[in-house]
Amino acid sequence: MTVSYTLEVANARFAGFTKLLLRWKGSIYKLLYKEFLVFCFLYGLLSVIYRCVLSEVQQELFERAARHCNKFAKLIPMSFVLGFYISTAFQRWWGQYTSFPLPDNLMMVVSGNVHGVDERGRMLRRTLMRYANLSSVLILRSISTRVRKRFRTLRDIVEAGFMTDVELETLNHLHSDFNKYWMPLTWFSNLASRAREEGRVKDDIALRLLMDELNNYRGKCSMLFHYDWISIPLVYTQVVTVAVYSFFAFCLIGRQFVRPEKADELRVHVDLYVPVFTLLEFFFYAGWLKVGELIINPFGEDDDDFETNQLIDRNIQVSMLAVDDMHQNLPPLQKDKYWTDKGLSPARPVFMGSTYDMRVTDEDMEDVMAEDHMVPVSVWPPAAKKQKKSRAAKCFCCCSKHTTPAEKMHEGEAEGIHMIPTKTHTGSQGEDTTQTDAQTQCVLTLERSDEDQASEIRDV
Repeated sequence: MTVSYTLEVANARFAGFTKLLLRWKGSIYKLLYKEFLVFCFLYGLLSVIYRCVLSEVQQELFERAARHCNKFAKLIPMSFVLGFYISTAFQRWWGQYTSFPLPDNLMMVVSGNVHGVDERGRMLRRTLMRYANLSSVLILRSISTRVRKRFRTLRDIVEAGFMTDVELETLNHLHSDFNKYWMPLTWFSNLASRAREEGRVKDDIALRLLMDELNNYRGKCSMLFHYDWISIPLVYTQVVTVAVYSFFAFCLIGRQFVRPEKADELRVHVDLYVPVFTLLEFFFYAGWLKVGELIINPFGEDDDDFETNQLIDRNIQVSMLAVDDMHQNLPPLQKDKYWTDKGLSPARPVFMGSTYDMRVTDEDMEDVMAEDHMVPVSVWPPAAKKQKKSRAAKCFCCCSKHTTPAEKMHEGEAEGIHMIPTKTHTGSQGEDTTQTDAQTQCVLTLERSDEDQASEIRDV
């Protein structure tokens, strides 16, 4: 499983990275300890032979050889060779990660453009996404050791729910000398064209959008296939490996603590049994080579390799939920024997974010609430707010000595500022004239209230 330490470095603090040095899983110690122990054993063996076994004449010959090896070992450009190689390997590693086929964009296009609330429309969308996920399973099965162990045969893919028996027979009848991961995508395009003929895809623009996203998805599957097919040139890998191991082979002899060549150097000569700086140099350079070995193919079974099986489960579950209007949250992977044999569940949370398992105490909540500040946010449609009664409304309320029931109604509406009152028909002509004047005043009042409201909003 990929080792993540994002939460531990969320906040920069004193000696923040030192806690990461104590980890074993996914660490450089786990990758390098065997080579490191072999180097220490060989260095100690040569040191014991030089000090305890060789005669004076033989020791003098060994000292000359040690000085010669130490002099010319520095001519090997270790930093340049390893730095360029690791840079190239890292770019390749990042390119493989970005080329991983994720169905998110495709499932959104299928969900929005393949219409139909009936059972056939639902099954059309599910079948389209199943074909897309089947293509990624076929390509990952050919490049990832973990997926290959999970799906040893095509029959295992059928039992996992990615393919039917009829589709398996069709796939086997197609004879090709190359990988046939593209065939389910052909089924996808044919089914999308059939949905267009049935009117479930409304127009040709929607169909073209489906095809464009399908081609992008196919392009990522193709890039993974080419990354697996075309590796970093073998000669470059051999040059780096030979340079590192030959350098430290010379260091086994050249970094021995031998007697100085001149008598004057005895005053500054330090005879140590443990070559501290040589061991650190081995740790850095050989560890750098191990990093390149780790990231040159991230589809293996190392601690930091890609979790391809969990990504497959994630893709099929998310894509089925996105296109299923019936909200059936039981994808076909529930009957996969791979998880049953291991006693695991494909629906278990693999990585829900770095803060998923973070513990939040009551003190943390109090600190957050103390620092929380209300920020005005504009939303649409705006919520109804209680407005203050403007001066115009007050003048309207007391504009006449005698207030009729209709005027009281206008007064209430002016206070709420909900709507402009309409003209009310009364029995007599005088009352009608008075009501019309009151209505005119009410309209003017509401207009002034709107201005006050706008000024209040600007002040906020």
